[in-house]
Amino acid sequence: MPFTSHLEELRSRLIKSCTAVGIAFFGCFAVSEQIFAVLAAPLRRVEVQGLTLIGVSVTEAFFTKMKVSFVAAIIVALPVLLWQTWQFVAPGLYEHEKRYTRSFVFFGSLFFLVGAAFCYYVVLQLGLGFLLRRYEAIGVQPLIQIGDYLSLISRLVLALGVTFELPVVAYFLSRVGLIDHRFLIRHIRYAVVGIAILAAVLTPPDLVSQALFMVPLSLLYGVSIGVAYLARRRRRSDSDES
Repeated sequence: MPFTSHLEELRSRLIKSCTAVGIAFFGCFAVSEQIFAVLAAPLRRVEVQGLTLIGVSVTEAFFTKMKVSFVAAIIVALPVLLWQTWQFVAPGLYEHEKRYTRSFVFFGSLFFLVGAAFCYYVVLQLGLGFLLRRYEAIGVQPLIQIGDYLSLISRLVLALGVTFELPVVAYFLSRVGLIDHRFLIRHIRYAVVGIAILAAVLTPPDLVSQALFMVPLSLLYGVSIGVAYLARRRRRSDSDES
């Protein structure tokens, strides 16, 4: 397609994606108190004397509900977002490659949820426990602002959800011939540096949280190499049969 047609297609996909997120936002806003309770649970499970969630401005509670609803809306609308992403690149694929649409949406959503669950049940629980007990060690009562807490939680959940899709992306890029396992192996040094930088930016400045972030991402990169190898072999097998 000409460049202007690509822009028109991109505009259409962005409008549909934003509409899906908007609809999901209003649904999530109706149950934002329950969503907030779920997100606050890891903090409340940490047994530190005097630990309290606080608000420091008149509007903070309202904007907290807005933020919680928006993050939840992105997760709820994820299948639509993945579908629109695939439909945008589909015109550049061969006919036999377009049949992977449903698999891409299903496994993309599944791996995102696995990454979000890993962040919620492992990274947050261990990381928050380690960090907040430092207050107890120095005899200081921790008063945690809800805005700062939810910004940290939202950033980590979304980041780990997205990065857990690495094997899915590697598989489909290998199936369409854009990368292979050799490409990933050649760039493993840059991947390690990138993972370390990502962990330093997204997590609190302590080694425990960064390690909890880096270890699974490094393992996922290794899994992606294996997935890319299998996808490449299957692609060659399909080519030989045709």
